[in-house]
Amino acid sequence: MRTHVRPEAVKDQNEQTRIDLAAAYRLIHRLGLDDSIYTHISVRLPGRHDRFLINPYGMRFEEVTASNLVTVDLDGNIIDDPLGLGINPAGFTIHSAVHAARPDVACVLHTHTVAGVAVSCQKHGLLPLNQWSMQFTGCLAYHDYEGIALDLDERQRLVADLGDKFVMVLRNHGMLTCGRSVAEAFKLMHNLERSCRAQLAIQAAGAEIATLSDAVAHKTAGQYATFYDSIETKGVPDAEWAAFKRMLERTDPDFMN
Repeated sequence: MRTHVRPEAVKDQNEQTRIDLAAAYRLIHRLGLDDSIYTHISVRLPGRHDRFLINPYGMRFEEVTASNLVTVDLDGNIIDDPLGLGINPAGFTIHSAVHAARPDVACVLHTHTVAGVAVSCQKHGLLPLNQWSMQFTGCLAYHDYEGIALDLDERQRLVADLGDKFVMVLRNHGMLTCGRSVAEAFKLMHNLERSCRAQLAIQAAGAEIATLSDAVAHKTAGQYATFYDSIETKGVPDAEWAAFKRMLERTDPDFMN
C-alpha cells in the first residue's frame, strides 16, 4: 500500500532542510572553518535521490540563507538558482560523487582549514591522541590529491576510497564529513577540526606523548557511534545541534530567511 504524504509535510521538510543547511554554513563561518567563497556543504532534498542544495558561487558563508541556496541535480543541471550565481564546479564534482554513490548520506561537508590541511599533509594523517580524535578510529578514509577537483573522472575514485565511511581525509587538500543529517555532518567536522588542531599543538609542544591502546581507541569510537546512532535512528533529541541553532537565532537570525 502506498503511503500518502501530505504536500504540506513535504513543504515543512524542505523548509527545515534549508534552514539546517543555512545554519551549518553560518556555523562553519562562526567557527573560522570557511575559506573565502570556497568549500561547500550540500544536502540532499528530502525524498529526492537526484537533487541536492548547495551554496551560490561567490557568496561567503555568512551570507548564505535558507532561501538563496541553489538546487542542482547529479548531472550538474541547475534546477533553481534564486540569485543567478551558479555553483562552483569543483564543489559539484566532490558533492555529486558522494550523493550519487551513498543514498545513506544526506549531507556532505568539505573544509580547507589550516589545521585540517596541515594534518592532511602528514604521512600518517590523523592520529588517535585524545578523546576527540579517537572517535575516528577505524572510521577514516583517505583519498590522494589529484589536483583541483574539476575532473569528473575523479568521482569514481573518490567514492571508492570513501567506501561506507562518513569521514575522509583528502590528502594535501582538506577534510570531508558525511552525515545522515546536516547536524551529524557538522558535528563530525567540528570534532575533526578540533582533533587536527590538538594534534598540531601536541606535535609543536615536543613533549613525550602519552599513547593510548588500540582497544581504548576502538572502544571510544564505538561509544561515539552509539551516541550518534541514538540521534539519527532512534529519535533521541539532538541537544547539541539545538544549542548551536539557538545561538544563531540570537546572533544571525537572518540565516532562516
